Formats: sequence, C-alpha cells, structure tokens
Amino acid sequence: MTITALLAFQIAIVAMAGVSLLALVLYLRQRRAAEVTRLVVAESARTELQAQFDSRTQEFAELASHLQTAREDERNRLARALHDELGSLLTAAKLDAARIKTRIAALSPEASERLAHLNNTLNSIIALTRSITEDLRPSTLTNLGLVPALEIMARDFAVSADVRIECALEPVALSPQSELTLFRLVQEALNNVAKYARAHTVKITLAPRDGHANVSVTDDGVGFQMVGDKAGSYGLLGMRYRIEGDGGSLIVKSAPGAGTCLSATLPLQPPVLRG
Repeated sequence: MTITALLAFQIAIVAMAGVSLLALVLYLRQRRAAEVTRLVVAESARTELQAQFDSRTQEFAELASHLQTAREDERNRLARALHDELGSLLTAAKLDAARIKTRIAALSPEASERLAHLNNTLNSIIALTRSITEDLRPSTLTNLGLVPALEIMARDFAVSADVRIECALEPVALSPQSELTLFRLVQEALNNVAKYARAHTVKITLAPRDGHANVSVTDDGVGFQMVGDKAGSYGLLGMRYRIEGDGGSLIVKSAPGAGTCLSATLPLQPPVLRG
C-alpha cells in the first residue's frame, strides 16, 4: 500500500469516527431532549394532580365544615324545642299534679301516693330533658365562657367516669364558632376516654401561643395502634375536619399501653380596634 493510499485510509477512518461521534452526540442530545420533555410532562401532570387533590381536599373540608354547622343548627333547634315546648309541658304537668295532690290527699291516700310517684317521675323527666338540652346546646359556654364551661365539663366527667382530671386552662380570644369547635373537641375526647381508654388520669390544657389557642387532652389509658382502622375512625376524622374548617390543625399521638394525646390549635381572634 502506497503512502497516499495509507493516508487516504486513515482519513477515511477518522472521517468515519467523526461521523460516528457526531451521530452519538446527536443521539444523546435527542435522548436528553426526550428525557427533558418526559420530565416536563410528568411534572405538569403531577402539578395538575396535586392541584386537583388540593381542590378536592378543600372542597371536602368545606363540606365537612358545612355539615358540622348544619349539625349544630339542628342541635340548637332540638334544644330550643326541648326547652321551650317539652319543658313547658312537663312543668305544667308537674304543677297540675301538685294541685291535684293537695285536693285529694285527705280523700284518697292511695291516689295521693300515686300522685307523689308521678311527681317524682316528672322531676326525673325534667332533669333528663335539661341534661339532653345542655348536651345539645351548652348553655355554660354561652353564659359563662369557654374556660368555666370546660371546667364544669371536666368536673362532671370526673364524677361520672370516676377519673381524675387535671386542668390547666388559660383564657383565649376565639370566635364563638371556634369556641364551640374547641368545646366539642374536648367533649368528644372525653367521650372516647370513657368508652375506650380505661384511663385513671386525664389532663386538659388550654393556652394562647404564637397567635393560636393550643388545647390538648391527654390520658394515661391503654392507647391504640396509630396504623389501622382505629387511627382512621370517623370520630377522629370528624374532629380533624371540623378543626381544619376553622383554620386549625389536629395531631393525635397514641401507642398501645402509652395513652393518647389529642392536641389542636385554632387561630386566635384578632383584637377589635376601637376609635
């Protein structure tokens, strides 16, 4: 092979290598562009799905808040009906029974005894009606304020459930809606303690902190596994969405044998500026 032919062969090899290298660069560039396009499409899809998820979550929270408001409205309606209508009827019946008793006491001891039994029954029904009315619409919250209402609830629960209650409650500035939400949270937490916890001591705390009202209900009961049906029970979900509907948050911590702690925050009401 002559020098000219050898040089031409080398040039051809170099040219082929250059073409191959160029083809490789073009392929890698095309593959890179395709990968970037795929990532952009995937990110766009993820962003769209996240936006849809956030929208559905917001809609669900608003629906839960609406349902809770409707539930409270229905409770108030029932409470008014029990107090104004049934309460009036029972009181009238009690007065009538008392009048009849004074008139026939000397004539029929047996009838007088039956009327006394009827009067006691009416007293029991009136007391039960008041208890149901109070549960439906907590008058202590409206008339006395949040802290006294929680103290009364805790005291009554300690007696009925035979559980030691420790309270550390500070006044907080909340809207009436948020006060009711917090009151219902503590009420539901104590109901759960009575049903499931088998606790000896329950501690309730309430304090303002960093523009929020922080409330917690902690028990030393049996606790539960955070993963599973119990962790996603409707009671806890209902409390969570109700609090989130008022702009707050709820954290539940528990473990078997380690008790349970429900901790919630609700935004404080801004102070009213007066000119």
